[in-house]
Amino acid sequence: MSAVPAEPVETPEPAWRQRAVERSTRAAKLRAEQRVQRFLDAAQELIADKGTTDFTVQEIVERSRQSLRSFYQHFDGKHELLLALFEDALSRSAVEIRAKAAAGRDPLEKLRIAVDLLFHSSEPKSGAQSPLFTDFAIQLLVSHPDQVASAHLPLLGFFTELVEEAVEAGQAVSPKPRRTASLIMQTAMFTARAPSAPVGAHPSPISAEEVWAFCLGGITGGAARTGATADTAEETAGETAGAAAPVTAKKAPAKRTSTARKTAARKTTAKSTTAEPATAGTPRSKA
Repeated sequence: MSAVPAEPVETPEPAWRQRAVERSTRAAKLRAEQRVQRFLDAAQELIADKGTTDFTVQEIVERSRQSLRSFYQHFDGKHELLLALFEDALSRSAVEIRAKAAAGRDPLEKLRIAVDLLFHSSEPKSGAQSPLFTDFAIQLLVSHPDQVASAHLPLLGFFTELVEEAVEAGQAVSPKPRRTASLIMQTAMFTARAPSAPVGAHPSPISAEEVWAFCLGGITGGAARTGATADTAEETAGETAGAAAPVTAKKAPAKRTSTARKTAARKTTAKSTTAEPATAGTPRSKA
């Protein structure tokens, strides 16, 4: 009878090996992050110098003093590098807006501050160029809308939180807070970048206050209409209930009065008919 071979026992990896691998991984990750940041910094410098995103990968590589091979280890191409810059800028903007909006007294006030900040940060700056947003972002919106949506996720998440808090506090109505937040963001950003609205023969700039008033009406108008409808319904019901009895009571006496008048008229006529001969006969008898 042959012996059944025992299953091999797996020995745990030594702790020292785990530490060595983790240390090596951390070091490699740090070096990769540093190389990526140098490429990003080089691209930012080129944008600032040229005032446009119209530059080549080779220029980025030369400005960063790194190799072309290293560039393509981290980026698929120039588009992906610009997308990284775009996402990074929006992420920083989300952090800044979140910090400043915290000064609001309630959810609706926080949302107002956030809309105001997003509007002004999206405005074209006089004498300052922002090709990453005026050129690249517009092209990206047409060619890669899914990437634009992904880049705005930090901001969208924060605005969604504010809308949800306003709804929970009873200050707003929104069956789909995330969709409402997206509409508010797009209204603020695109209105800030769009030309002035024509009013008569002269263009009239749209202010951040007007944008907020528009957004506020959108998220509170439903509540106002619902409340108004309820109030009107209650008032109508009250008026109907309160007025129904008096109207009936008034109509009944009116009918009785009319009947009484007719009866009185008939009695009067009857009396008049009976009295007429006597009245008429009196003069004759006197005569």
